[in-house]
Amino acid sequence: MKTKILTLLSISCLLSSPTLADDDRFKDVVITPQKLTQTSYMFTGSGGNIGVSAGKDGILIIDNQFAPLADKITAALSSIQPGTPKYVVNTHYHGDHTGGNNLFGISGIILAHHNVLKRLSSNTSYQPSALPSITYHEGTTIHFNGDSLQLLHMGPGHTDGDSIVLWADNSVVHMGDLFFKDKYPYIDLKAGGSVMGYRDNVAIVIDKIGSQTKVIPGHGGLATKDDLIRFKQMIDGSINWMESQLSDGATLRQVQEKGLPEQWKHWGWSFISEDKWIATLYEGLKR
Repeated sequence: MKTKILTLLSISCLLSSPTLADDDRFKDVVITPQKLTQTSYMFTGSGGNIGVSAGKDGILIIDNQFAPLADKITAALSSIQPGTPKYVVNTHYHGDHTGGNNLFGISGIILAHHNVLKRLSSNTSYQPSALPSITYHEGTTIHFNGDSLQLLHMGPGHTDGDSIVLWADNSVVHMGDLFFKDKYPYIDLKAGGSVMGYRDNVAIVIDKIGSQTKVIPGHGGLATKDDLIRFKQMIDGSINWMESQLSDGATLRQVQEKGLPEQWKHWGWSFISEDKWIATLYEGLKR
């Protein structure tokens, strides 16, 4: 009788667990592939956009969204080519980009910056196989499906472990969360992010890519170099404005009440409102 009660209690706990709540939250999400070149794709769904290389050498994915979406991502990959990913790149450690590591790390090799391993290692929801097994300081290159994919650590920006993935022929770049298309960015100051570093990293990428490069943002639709330039102009304008407020000795509340110049107000979105972007600028630039 005790065994039956314990079993029922276990099932009850499982049914009320956050995992099932997450499954319900993501039940209507559709993973949509978009072909970019002969061997590359962008997958959208919920969370960070996924970059894919698929061809004669197999499958490589860049980021993998939330954990409950791993099976849907697998099905979307199967729709373009059979097999499981041989390589998995984490552009940074946030769960909307690394949640699928527990599944894809079983058969795939995970690569990331040293600080991604450091941060994921402290999170008990990641199994040992879900942790990066190859890490780097400045970067590395993967030669795969006839392409050379350059993994470049950009220094503190969105976090302290950001990487971009640049196809050596400049056909595609995956920005991770160093680019939120048409939106204020999220800069994780508590995870080593930097407002000025973020701005400088975007500038570096702009100098590296061409006018025809397909730009995969961390969030938002497929973009161009012009979109990235416009994004940087917003960041530049926001920084210049905030620096003038700080030089006048304004408090955060005073700055928020004043609000950003009209030309930058429409970049707000559900996660990073105008007030939240102002707070990030204030905290990040006042240091």
